[in-house]
Amino acid sequence: MSSSDDKSRLFGLFSSLFIILFLFGVYGLITDVLRIPNAVLFPGWGKIIPAFGVSIQQLLNGLASSLGLLVPAVVSSVLVGVTAGIFIGLRPKVEAVLLPFIRAVNPLPSTMLIPYAIAVMPTFWLSSFIIIFIGVLWPVLVNTLHGVAMLEPRWIDNAKCLNLTGRRLVFKVVLPGAMPQIFAGINAGLIRSFLLLTVAEMIGAKAGLGFFVQYYADFAKYDRVIAGMIWLSLVVVVIMTLVDLVKSRVLYWTKKR
Repeated sequence: MSSSDDKSRLFGLFSSLFIILFLFGVYGLITDVLRIPNAVLFPGWGKIIPAFGVSIQQLLNGLASSLGLLVPAVVSSVLVGVTAGIFIGLRPKVEAVLLPFIRAVNPLPSTMLIPYAIAVMPTFWLSSFIIIFIGVLWPVLVNTLHGVAMLEPRWIDNAKCLNLTGRRLVFKVVLPGAMPQIFAGINAGLIRSFLLLTVAEMIGAKAGLGFFVQYYADFAKYDRVIAGMIWLSLVVVVIMTLVDLVKSRVLYWTKKR
């Protein structure tokens, strides 16, 4: 990574931190100092910060429960989506048959399936797994198809001239060439997965970060609700940052020198 990239990353990090601290300060001003909004719905930092201390064990347990559902669902969905996308993308006749179906199903919100999944699946964990799996699958699959379609035909022809076929062709040429689009699909899928995880846990779970927020909202303990929302946001930021780090390592060849 070049020094200019390092400076840009640091500038973006400090700018984001400044904006977050500024917003936190504004919230504290209008709640703790000016006391403008309803104190029950919008508790100040004087109540929210202690709520973190009281609830830290619950938040950690909720994080473990949520990750125990999120990680296997997302990983399996990415593996299936990338594999299916490459398989379909390298076969124009198969793609011509399946692409209209994929385009028709992709925009449908996975949350519509939650009542059916809960009713049909034997456990809540499995129903939530299916919902997250489906929600992540479509953006990964579609972006993988786009990545394969954007490959230069001469790359494939040159690879075949070098006797690269089958798995060697996929791992040496197709997968690296489609990887930028694949990561775009993974990012979109991750955003969906967090939304679906939270919604699913709010509906029928007995643990998890979404359950934590919904549970205390039912008892009007909004200091803990906001603490849970902040904790969830921090988790999302950390996970997305880790994915970006992996992306920068995998796609090092796309960076400007």
